[in-house]
Amino acid sequence: MSLYKDWTDMVVDYVKTKGEAAFWKDYGEIETQIYTKLLANHVKQLNGKIEDLAEEYKTSSVFYMGFLDGINDSLKEPLDLESLEKDSEVDLKIDFEKLYFNMLEAKADYLYNLPQWEGIFSKEKRKEIKKSWADSRTVVNKTKIGRNEPCPCGSGKKYKNCCGKK
Repeated sequence: MSLYKDWTDMVVDYVKTKGEAAFWKDYGEIETQIYTKLLANHVKQLNGKIEDLAEEYKTSSVFYMGFLDGINDSLKEPLDLESLEKDSEVDLKIDFEKLYFNMLEAKADYLYNLPQWEGIFSKEKRKEIKKSWADSRTVVNKTKIGRNEPCPCGSGKKYKNCCGKK
């Protein structure tokens, strides 16, 4: 069985027994601890066996797999998570700009507000990334909807009496 399957099974069991809020509280503390150390040493190459990296970051291999699952979209070369085991070698080449962007996307303020980011990006650069993230979420409707046309939300009402109501 893969470490990724162990991770997903553990999350399901944890949420069933202790609740989702308890999971995010406990996992959030572990994740914050990992990111605090990782960002503080951002120039250090992050590679090795998963079990050794988990030990270095003072967590279990299963919880470290959760960290890998979370950071995978921010890697220059994403990992095949399903094939990883405790003794698998990983070499994490992190795109820190993408990582910050993805933390904003995940609404992980406990991570994107860590003071260690100051050693990686200036305040202006972080504002620039935040603006880029906000712009990516803005939807621009290219076709103008007439007041008396059916509302695009599918309610069956005229636009002026539904989403176009001021």
